[in-house]
Amino acid sequence: MVGELRYREFRVPLGPGLHAYPDELIRQRVGHDGHPEYQIRWLILRRGDEGEGGSSQVDCKAEHILLWMSNDEIYANCHKMLGEDGQVIGPSQEITGEAGALDKSVLGEMETDVKSLIQRALRQLEECVGTIPPAPLLHTVHVLSAYASIEPLTGVFKDPRVLDLLMHMLSSPDYQIRWSAGRMIQALASHDAGTRTQILLSLSQQEAIEKHLDFDSRCALLALFAQATLSEHPMSFEGIQLPQVPGRLLFSLVKRYLHVTSLLDQLNDSAAEPGAQNNSGPEELSGERDRLELEFSMAMGTLISELVQAMRWDWALSRQRPLARSSCSIFQPQLAEAGPGLPPTRAQPSIRRSRRFRPRSEFASGNTYALYVRETLQAGMRVRMLDDYEEVSAGDEGEFRQSNNGMPPVQVLWESTGRTYWVHWHMLEILGFEEDIEDVVEANEYQGAVVSGALGVALPSWRWKPMTELYAVPYVLPEDEDAEESEHLTQAEWWELLFFIKKLDGPDHQEVLQILQENLDGEILDDEILAELAVPMELAQDLLLALPQRLDDSALRDLLNCRVYRKYGPEALAGHPAYPTLLEAQAQPQESAGKEPPAQYPDTPLWRLLVDCGPPGRTFLDLERALSSEGPQETEIKPFLLQLQRQPQPFLILMQSLATPAANKPLHLTVLRILMQLVDFPEALLLPWHEAMDACMACLRSPDTDREVLQELIFFLHRLASVSRDYAVVLNQLGARDAISKALEKHLGKLELAQELRDMVFKCEKHAHLYRKLTTNILGGCIQMVLGQIEDHRRTHRPINIPFFDVFLRYLCQGSSMEVKEDKCWEKVEVSSNPHRASKLTDRNPKTYWESSGSAGSHYITLHMHQGILIRQLTLLVAGEDSSYMPARVVVFGGDSTNSLNTELNSVNVMPSASRVILLENLTRFWPIIQIRIKRCQQGGIDTRIRGLEVLGPKPTFWPVFREQLCRHTRLFYMVRAQAWSQDIAEDRRSLLHLSSRLNGALRQEQNFADRFLPDDEAAQALGKTCWEALVSPLVQNITSPDEDGISPLGWLLDQYLECREAAHNPQSRAAAFSSRVRRLTHLLVHVEPCEAPLPAAAAPRTKSRNRSHDWSSLATRGLPSSIVRNLTRCWQAVVEEQVNNFLTSHWRDDDFVPRYCEHFHNLQKSSSELFGPRAAFLLALQNGCAGGLLKLPFLKAAHVSEQFARHIDQRIQGSRIGGARGMEMLAQLQRCLETVLIFSGLEIATTFEHYYQHYMADRLLGVGSSWLEGAVLEQIGPCFPNRLPQQMLQSLSTSEELQRQFHVYQLQRLDQELLKLEDTEKKIQGGHETSDKEHKGEKAEEAEGAVVTNVVEEEEEEENEDLYYEGAMPEVSVLVLSPRCWPIASICHTLNPRTCLPSYLRGTLNRYSNFYSKSQSYPALEQGLKRRLQWTWLGRAELQFGDQTLHVSTVQMWLLLYLNDLQAVSVESLLALSGLSPDMLNQAITPLTSLRGPLDLREENDVPGGVLKIRDASEEPRPRRGNVWLIPPQVYLKAEDEEGRNLEKRRNLLNCLIVRILKAHGDKGLHIDQLVCRVLDAWQKGPCPPRGLVSSLGRGSACNSTDVLSCILHLLGKGTVRRHDDQPQMLSYAVPMTVMEPHTESLNPGSSGPNPPLTFHTLQIRSRGVPYASCTGTQSFSTFR
Repeated sequence: MVGELRYREFRVPLGPGLHAYPDELIRQRVGHDGHPEYQIRWLILRRGDEGEGGSSQVDCKAEHILLWMSNDEIYANCHKMLGEDGQVIGPSQEITGEAGALDKSVLGEMETDVKSLIQRALRQLEECVGTIPPAPLLHTVHVLSAYASIEPLTGVFKDPRVLDLLMHMLSSPDYQIRWSAGRMIQALASHDAGTRTQILLSLSQQEAIEKHLDFDSRCALLALFAQATLSEHPMSFEGIQLPQVPGRLLFSLVKRYLHVTSLLDQLNDSAAEPGAQNNSGPEELSGERDRLELEFSMAMGTLISELVQAMRWDWALSRQRPLARSSCSIFQPQLAEAGPGLPPTRAQPSIRRSRRFRPRSEFASGNTYALYVRETLQAGMRVRMLDDYEEVSAGDEGEFRQSNNGMPPVQVLWESTGRTYWVHWHMLEILGFEEDIEDVVEANEYQGAVVSGALGVALPSWRWKPMTELYAVPYVLPEDEDAEESEHLTQAEWWELLFFIKKLDGPDHQEVLQILQENLDGEILDDEILAELAVPMELAQDLLLALPQRLDDSALRDLLNCRVYRKYGPEALAGHPAYPTLLEAQAQPQESAGKEPPAQYPDTPLWRLLVDCGPPGRTFLDLERALSSEGPQETEIKPFLLQLQRQPQPFLILMQSLATPAANKPLHLTVLRILMQLVDFPEALLLPWHEAMDACMACLRSPDTDREVLQELIFFLHRLASVSRDYAVVLNQLGARDAISKALEKHLGKLELAQELRDMVFKCEKHAHLYRKLTTNILGGCIQMVLGQIEDHRRTHRPINIPFFDVFLRYLCQGSSMEVKEDKCWEKVEVSSNPHRASKLTDRNPKTYWESSGSAGSHYITLHMHQGILIRQLTLLVAGEDSSYMPARVVVFGGDSTNSLNTELNSVNVMPSASRVILLENLTRFWPIIQIRIKRCQQGGIDTRIRGLEVLGPKPTFWPVFREQLCRHTRLFYMVRAQAWSQDIAEDRRSLLHLSSRLNGALRQEQNFADRFLPDDEAAQALGKTCWEALVSPLVQNITSPDEDGISPLGWLLDQYLECREAAHNPQSRAAAFSSRVRRLTHLLVHVEPCEAPLPAAAAPRTKSRNRSHDWSSLATRGLPSSIVRNLTRCWQAVVEEQVNNFLTSHWRDDDFVPRYCEHFHNLQKSSSELFGPRAAFLLALQNGCAGGLLKLPFLKAAHVSEQFARHIDQRIQGSRIGGARGMEMLAQLQRCLETVLIFSGLEIATTFEHYYQHYMADRLLGVGSSWLEGAVLEQIGPCFPNRLPQQMLQSLSTSEELQRQFHVYQLQRLDQELLKLEDTEKKIQGGHETSDKEHKGEKAEEAEGAVVTNVVEEEEEEENEDLYYEGAMPEVSVLVLSPRCWPIASICHTLNPRTCLPSYLRGTLNRYSNFYSKSQSYPALEQGLKRRLQWTWLGRAELQFGDQTLHVSTVQMWLLLYLNDLQAVSVESLLALSGLSPDMLNQAITPLTSLRGPLDLREENDVPGGVLKIRDASEEPRPRRGNVWLIPPQVYLKAEDEEGRNLEKRRNLLNCLIVRILKAHGDKGLHIDQLVCRVLDAWQKGPCPPRGLVSSLGRGSACNSTDVLSCILHLLGKGTVRRHDDQPQMLSYAVPMTVMEPHTESLNPGSSGPNPPLTFHTLQIRSRGVPYASCTGTQSFSTFR
């Protein structure tokens, strides 16, 4: 099962060293499906660093995850939450011990006292006059605080009068009264979190509470909130620069956050058990819940809006458009070319786009977009290609011509090719007619299509594809959309629009409602009806036109960033950018910009600064003029300040001008004067001062700031901090204390109020810490609520209707694809020596370098990284010119400190030609310390030189934190669900059929969520990967794990699929429905795995047909498969192995075994393709499964099977010579058989198969000759022959043919020599009469001396030239020189004596060939090595002419028939004596000759043993008179099958014994594989028990080579008798401590009377039972041994 079980509890792995386990049941509710749900707190356990093996666990109760779970999920994961009856134990309502200890009467008296004290405190507070509070009031409050610390009295303090008392006390000007109120609040909040939250919520919801609270009172409440949320949402944002949020805005965020949490609690309480509710009807309860959901969504939207503004995300990204994420599967790995971190593509100067038509990114699915294009596109319109498709690339433009019902259906005339080509609807983007097209710069909608097309890779749209690409895309198909719903806004879009309508006040709100009523037939709209409205798109567009003029600046900024405006706003419909900046939205372009100022505004630096702000800028200029007048009135200034609150852009520009260079002194003084005056107005304090405080700090820190400007700045900051201490806190967070101290040192303390300002800032240190903690808690709480909504979305499959939900996620994921370089990644760089030159590593100058000084191998560079930086690439710059100073080996270590650098991250060998050495890439963990150690230098150098360091890392944003939390919650949710589903499958295997629909729904839910809310591919891929690993991987592991019977659930399902495969051909049958479910499940499980990069565009062949057939072989998984594919392939392999084993056991003796096995294998192949697609991993599993089934066969059965395969191949090769349709059928059967035989490669059966195939091949080649088919077969199944004997046979045959050609030339040369001799003889005869008698006598003496030699030579020449003077037609004789090393001729043939068995006209040819061959041995071009001699055999064939017949016979039959040419009859006994053949061999040759087709007749006679042969008369029996007659005797090798098989088994058993004996002698130390092979071969030849005397008993099986030894070693490894060492796999040792009965020499001799050696060794079964080294899961096999 997934996860771990500890103490009978289920622990879920969340990451490296992190686990979660269920701790407590918090609450209970009724889910949307009507079944109960329970909220469980899961504690996060972090694995400690100490303890043995790191097994100690440290509980971090501050870290937890709240998860709603169903009954089934609790049953499968939370055992301690179950009672004895198996039911879930609900949340306990325990009464504390203190409450039970108090008497009811005493408790009642105390409650009466508390009520009277509250009444008295209110009266005394009203009577309080002056600044000093009376002592009785303080005493009363003190007593109330004491009562508040008693927990049973908590209910009394929920009286509304207590809230009034606290409000009055908190708003009192006296510090002691405010302090006493804080003490009472702390006493009330000390009991539990619920009471604390209720008090905070009650106080914060009081109207205009901010007006009654001063700085200290507000800080008291904020501290209480910080304490309340300290352990609720523990989340660290270390390393992320959080903005400085003033206390006023923080308090507003706290109010919003408490309101949202309160509504969320009410939602959960409203779904509690029905028995706990009031007596309201179901309709009332449903209406109440809908009201709460709407209110919660609006409140959550408000919180997100204010949080975005407080974090200043809207300003930081106001000029950036969010990129539309490509609609690709989040579960498939992203292509490397489209991943982050790549160099930017070539610039696109301009891209043509349409003003009218919508792009594909605006549609929820590809089907919807395809329908839109099909209904909109007209003939003649311009279109652009979005995806690469055959001959058309992404970005190509063309003209639409026509469409039809074909596939693909759209015909376009493309400009890139100059001709038409057919594509699909969803691949096109409509540009329209020329008047509808405009040129835009940096059109980011097309980044996913056009830019990726520029990269050469187009990310395909996964939702809508032709059926031929079914296996290339995810099997998560989108749901069909209702056409009526597509014309209206979704509920999420309408609620987002309703959010802005509710923002309006008074008349504006009524006007918008009037627009709604006019378009909805005047229906009266209340809150309940508004929430359920179905708003048409046209009405939404009208509302979006009316809203911008009625919203303030912040709300307008939210509107421009929301999704509904981007989709239906006027800019989006017109084709313009839907993300203008605030200035572009508020102000029209001013034609007067850059010209002379108007008469009412003088040309001043202030005017030039604000001239581009439009009307808001003129408003600020009017404000400045009013401030400059004598005695400005508050009534004159207040309207301008209210306007600035709505549009604060000019104010922010004014403050940010302080960060400009010091040369702008007049402007700085003017700005500081205006700001100094603004501080005195209460309305000005509501301006966003904190957003521009960075500019003030920049001016304060700048060394060039003029003293006068610095003095005015200190006056202003002191005044601002005095008026509002919140800004003193902001200054503290910005580090103003150190900046002021440096300014005082520079100006020798001559800055007025600087010391006071520094002390004021220093006193706010505690408050600054509180503000930072509050900002962290609020942001962490919001993230947790967002994650909770995502969880509810997963569980209920209901849409998320919260406004700005996607905006919040966009900002949390912002920066997931951004990178930072060099010094922004590290804090400091340390070196082992010469620290004064360490700066050369980071100066980005390749000419400079850091050179070490020390001993070799002691040099290092240490990087202290910034918090949270995950290194994407660490590069070392070197130079080859440094020679021996250049590093040769570099090792990188990581650790948490300089004392714990124990983890080796990578080691790199540096080539002498390298210049950039990549040390690290794509780290997934943050390492505070990275150390680069130079272990060795080139050429043995001692010191080293490094030219530089380059580091790429992600930008420190919220994305790493949010990714961690999102992945944790996702992993926990889906692993719990996977455990529950696995439990169902374990209890009932039939529930596995429903797994496909379950997974399909879950994956579709995540895909739709990512498409709707996640902004970029990295965030979507992180979610998809986590979901897949948490849900699919554990499920696959569980359903592929065998049970007690050794059968896994998926294996059982696949077995059922294979059994009902034939019945599934009927689409109306139950088997077809069953098979469909199985296929959908397997397709879904494997669709993620093809992650290889596509072929380059230039190398990828494209078909030119309209309906192309895809090459599925490109989808095969390359490299190592993942754990999912590994488990699935193991399961499929086990199923195939069982199927093959059952088939072999049942049919191995059948006559048609091979065709039936090939058909069975073909069906398994088709099933594999149907279930898993054309994936190499599953095809390999199919082959391994078939191999496993073959390995289970006993040796003799395996030998029989291999002989049947060799015989079947032989029959099909010979049958293919027939030609015609029958020959083609034979070739098809041969091809199918060869595909099956390929499995023998690497198996032990390959040796026996080669043995049998060698004999059948020899008979074919010698009987009918060679053909092209022989080579083609060997080329295909060559790996099945470990000794490569068949290949050597063909090579030997080729050499023999070359010798035959040389022999032909040799014969011609001999003929030429003979003719030349005749000519010379004639010349001598003509000149012989001139010779004298004296010379003639001298020659006689010489002839007498050489008579002996001449006679010998003449005899040889006569034998060689016997056929030169033959008067008949010379036969054509071809000699085949067969090498006994590869041809099986030793034991099945006899030698031939040409002198006694062949006629003279044949003997001469053989003699000449013998002489030719002996002479050719002296030519190294033909043969090398020792000289070889020829030995003639009876092998071969001949063609004889017998009347009108052509007889095809063997060499023996040829001799016999030619012998009968001179005799009328001949006895078989005389033939045996003359030829020296065995009776069996001669009878085998006679049998075809005496058949009905043969020319001879065999007559039995009493006095002649064996009978008499004579030529048959034509009148005796009818027989063919014309044509070819094949009389070659049938193969006799089948008669030796049993004997040959037992001989092979003898050889294997002898080798096994030798291997075991040698390994036992070397003990546990073992022996190297090469040494073992050599020792076995040596022992086979001359060992103490030499088997060389077994030639007579073993025959051909006595031969032994290294391949046979390796085959036996693999066999013993699979049995567990021999084991490999873990650290040295090439070392082998004996593994079975059992006695091995070695054979005695006597029993191996032919004359021995002992037991039969094959039976003795065959019964010696070496098993792995009880062997500690053997595998417990099954026999392992190794295909190769390297």
